[in-house]
Amino acid sequence: MKSLQNINVPHPFPYQGSKRGIAKFILSHFPSDVRCLYEPFCGSGAVSIAAAAHGLASLFALNDLNIPLIALWGEILENPHGLCDKYERRWLEQHHDRKAYFFKIRDEFNKSHDPDQLLYLLARIVKGSVRYSSEGLFNQSADNRRSGMRPNTMRQNIFGVSALLSKKTKLTALDFREAIKSAKESDLIYMDPPYQGTSFTRDHRYFNGLSYDDFVEALSIMNEKNLSYIISYDGVTGEKIHGKLLPNFLKLKHLHIHAGRSSQATLLGNIQETTESLYLSSSLVQRLANELPSRTRSVKAEQQELAFA
Repeated sequence: MKSLQNINVPHPFPYQGSKRGIAKFILSHFPSDVRCLYEPFCGSGAVSIAAAAHGLASLFALNDLNIPLIALWGEILENPHGLCDKYERRWLEQHHDRKAYFFKIRDEFNKSHDPDQLLYLLARIVKGSVRYSSEGLFNQSADNRRSGMRPNTMRQNIFGVSALLSKKTKLTALDFREAIKSAKESDLIYMDPPYQGTSFTRDHRYFNGLSYDDFVEALSIMNEKNLSYIISYDGVTGEKIHGKLLPNFLKLKHLHIHAGRSSQATLLGNIQETTESLYLSSSLVQRLANELPSRTRSVKAEQQELAFA
């Protein structure tokens, strides 16, 4: 694995499931010649931001089916001044009654889908844990113990992200298969789709679900095109396994990451550690082997190095 410098990487907003905490491990499996990094389930774009901060890609393609989220990304990249000014105004206005103010903005957002309202909501909800109703309405409550990220800190993060990604990032709100249609062999695709067991449930943790079979079929097509990709997919929280492994016929290299304490378990009052799976496509593995043979090691050796149970 390549060695990465310890640098301060900005983040645009709290978002449950963000790979910010393990981004460096993911980046260590990037080839050195990535033209465009595609993130078709971008969320908070943690991997793309980290890749940009480390200079690991020239261009970026961020996609998410959540249209208001992509609109927020558009404001971050093209209008950071205006976005931060609106956030600061809301942050100050809330203090007479934070709980009532949150519900007011939430009701307005569910009608208008304004991206600056979404930023405020994301800053206030518990652990960045986004929830949608079966009708597609944002229905998570606020963490009323906190006011959300302070305006000066938010401004620093938003401007930092904008500086890294503005003018070299394409934004789309498409099905992930459409979002990566133009990907070439010189590109890299990082995918962090909804965990199995968190889609098509009453929980509605994600804006849209994704079936296992549809995802596997899409990966097969990507293999036929010799595309390089990395997937964060299933995992283990405590003794709970999130879904079945991706099938052997895809010929993926399966690694594990010790991701620390589960934020969802913490919300429920439990102390559980999460181990996440990382899959590398065979095209990527070959690309890395051609670039630097010493990076090709056995899964057993990698597990010993990571030293997790």
